[in-house]
Amino acid sequence: MQLDDTRPDTHWSRAIILVDMNAFFCSVEQIDHPELQGIPIGITNGAQGTCIITSSYEARTFGVRTGMRLKEAKRLCPGFRQVPANPQRYAQISSRIMTALSEITPDLEIFSVDEAFLDVTHCQRLLGTPQQIAHQVKRAVSEASGGMVCSVGVSGDKTTAKYAAKRQKPNGLTLIPPSQARATLADIPVTELCGIARGIGRYLAERGVYTCGDMQRLPIGEIGRRFGNPGRRIWLMAQGLDPEPVHTDVDAPKSIGHGKVMPPDTRDREVIDTFLLHMTEKVAARLRLHQFRASHFYIGLRLEGGFLSRKYRCDPPTDHGPDILAMCEDLLNNHWAGEGCFQVQVTALDPKPTGYQRDFLNPGQQQRERLDQAMDEVNQRYGEFTLAPTRLLGRSKMPNVIAPAWKPFGHRETILMNHTEA
Repeated sequence: MQLDDTRPDTHWSRAIILVDMNAFFCSVEQIDHPELQGIPIGITNGAQGTCIITSSYEARTFGVRTGMRLKEAKRLCPGFRQVPANPQRYAQISSRIMTALSEITPDLEIFSVDEAFLDVTHCQRLLGTPQQIAHQVKRAVSEASGGMVCSVGVSGDKTTAKYAAKRQKPNGLTLIPPSQARATLADIPVTELCGIARGIGRYLAERGVYTCGDMQRLPIGEIGRRFGNPGRRIWLMAQGLDPEPVHTDVDAPKSIGHGKVMPPDTRDREVIDTFLLHMTEKVAARLRLHQFRASHFYIGLRLEGGFLSRKYRCDPPTDHGPDILAMCEDLLNNHWAGEGCFQVQVTALDPKPTGYQRDFLNPGQQQRERLDQAMDEVNQRYGEFTLAPTRLLGRSKMPNVIAPAWKPFGHRETILMNHTEA
């Protein structure tokens, strides 16, 4: 006999919770600065930033959105306050929250700096029903963060749980029992599901699939032939049957890169050199921190009409800043014609563990490795770029930005902090 999973005392055969911190960066600022509570604020990348990273719910009611220019936000929203980002603080609070969630279940996937999946299937006998565990999750978040609220979605698979979390914001708790997932999603546009981008959305629309309910008319084999296993997963996602497990580990990096927005239309070669050196040193330091080296690099400048970029090969693989900077100089010397620049990007395309044997007959290599190691030890103890090339005294003072895939451990810990303070 099938269990009625809509009853509050019923345990589910699979129970997934998605935690979504509401306006996370703004909430941290409002907790730290009570005078900001209840007023419309927006986070920018430093005091010089002109683009909204995220906005508080008070500002969103006036139409202020992520990506909006500061001038437009102030026009739309009377009393709007700009708040410079504090990435280290956001990383610190996120780490505390994730640690608290890991004490509820070890089956935790940190999806981003402000989102996490918990598989609580095996916790039900000890902690209660999915709804009871969800309330415990909300309490844990509040206690770990100093009073912040979150929206929680609960269902039998990751996609439906993530959709459920969006239904009540801020401070919501939405349960969609597994037996009701298909019916609940039936009228939802497929493009509202996490992971269905515009390209797949167009493919589905061309076949008459606009809502999740429409997906039942498309044979799973057809989308599978076009997109492989990801396509089959999308078909199941629309049925409320997403088979994707909660991933507790971090995949090896496919790339390690850093970019920085420049003053618009920058043509000064010295300024561009400094921005490229800044990103080069960040990439090299991260490679060394996680014991990677790379042999292929992407160097790019965003110009008015798009990116001017080249891919470079380095043999042997390197984690040394000057090696990467030489590629940047080649781009500028041989391919850049003096156009105005808006952004720089430096990316190691194939980071691999440093498992090959060192060249003991090359004393120069050994010396530079010792120098890099000494510099890294100082910077990890006293702060990024405590020791750095002299030219970086003129680097951008805009703070680092937390990448969407940031995690409080491993190679995705792009915002470093003192873990004794976490």
